[in-house]
Amino acid sequence: MKIEKSLNEDNMNQRLLKIHYAVRGPILERALAIQTDLNEGVLKPFKRVIRANIGDCHALGQRPITFIRQVLALATCPGLRSLQNIPEDVKERVREILGECVSGSVGSYSPAPGLLLIRKHVAQYLTARDGVAANFNNIYLGSGASDLIKSVLTLFVEKVDGKPPGVMIPIPQYPLFSGTLSELGLQQVDYYLDEDDGWVLKYEELERSWRAASEHCSVRAIVVINPGNPTGQVMHEMGDPFKKLQLSSFMTCSKGWAAECGLRAGVLELVSLEPRVISALEAARSTQQCASVLGQCVVDCVMRPPTPGSPSFSLFSSERDRLRRALSERAFAAHTAFNSIPGYFCNPIEGAMFAFPRIEIPGKAKQEAAERGLVPDEFYCLRLLEETGVCVVPGSGFGQRPGSYHFRTTILHDKDEFSYMLACIRRFHLNFIEEYS
Repeated sequence: MKIEKSLNEDNMNQRLLKIHYAVRGPILERALAIQTDLNEGVLKPFKRVIRANIGDCHALGQRPITFIRQVLALATCPGLRSLQNIPEDVKERVREILGECVSGSVGSYSPAPGLLLIRKHVAQYLTARDGVAANFNNIYLGSGASDLIKSVLTLFVEKVDGKPPGVMIPIPQYPLFSGTLSELGLQQVDYYLDEDDGWVLKYEELERSWRAASEHCSVRAIVVINPGNPTGQVMHEMGDPFKKLQLSSFMTCSKGWAAECGLRAGVLELVSLEPRVISALEAARSTQQCASVLGQCVVDCVMRPPTPGSPSFSLFSSERDRLRRALSERAFAAHTAFNSIPGYFCNPIEGAMFAFPRIEIPGKAKQEAAERGLVPDEFYCLRLLEETGVCVVPGSGFGQRPGSYHFRTTILHDKDEFSYMLACIRRFHLNFIEEYS
């Protein structure tokens, strides 16, 4: 007798089969296989794989901020406070945080929205940054921005006037959004950023996108990624009428000078949502108990760093300034290098850890890509990987205007590795163009 499996491809949640996350997709899988070959002594035209597919700062050699790690170490093991080399402001910070924890332990659950003390500090930070009063009651701490974004998008999973819900997202976009929309059954409504004008968001394009989508779905929300990922542009005050809208704003400690990707620390601020909606969100998040309390400690360090005159300030400021200088130098170097390559165009990198250059791909290369069942920029990136060991993500994984081709690369490697990577890309592209011209 044949036994049918209770769960298979045909009867599983079909929405999950539609999720594609190019950052960890087939090109990365091939990169890992190539690295295994190299480890086993297989000869390649290069000696190592350079992973530029993901913005994992510490994985690419960035050193952690001492103040953050001292707070985490002491919060985890309070007995370390007797050590002579622990600054007094670190000890005081940990005393405050542990005073909020049940039984004085970060191993205890926190309230579902996060520790009250830290939420108050986040509100103070946002108020100082934006010049607009923030209310700690509207602040929620999560396991990275991804966790919080999914919670908010879940609120829109409901038909309106018989139409399925849709959410507008920028193209190019970070695949978290397209993947989460697929998982939740929300329709993806694309609006294009203007690459030729610095990836700017234009009202006319928003209007076009909304009108076209409204014929078949109810557009419920719009996503704005700032700084842009993968595009790197920075948007400022949007003015009326946008500043009066209901708003969900997200921050993460994975990027910026904190760079604590693995500790999963994120912040959500809600503005102008109705009380019943907030209650529903809080009830849903309560089922997850709480975000990592260690991640919440990181949030507190980011929102309330050492102040001038405090014992940790000198080291902290020097470490943070060093990181900012390095990122600024790499952003300039990437922008300059890519624009010096024939057939490449790259906008200035204003506020991100990525570059997203546009590349021209010859017709013969497009034809070969089609014969292999690949889109042109995926074919290009695979060839780049096989011939140089450089692993980047094709622009098709983020979305792009039809007929244009890009890839995303991190700019996080140390100076020598970064220079080597850029040289590899340049050499490969010139050879590629010559081969397919």
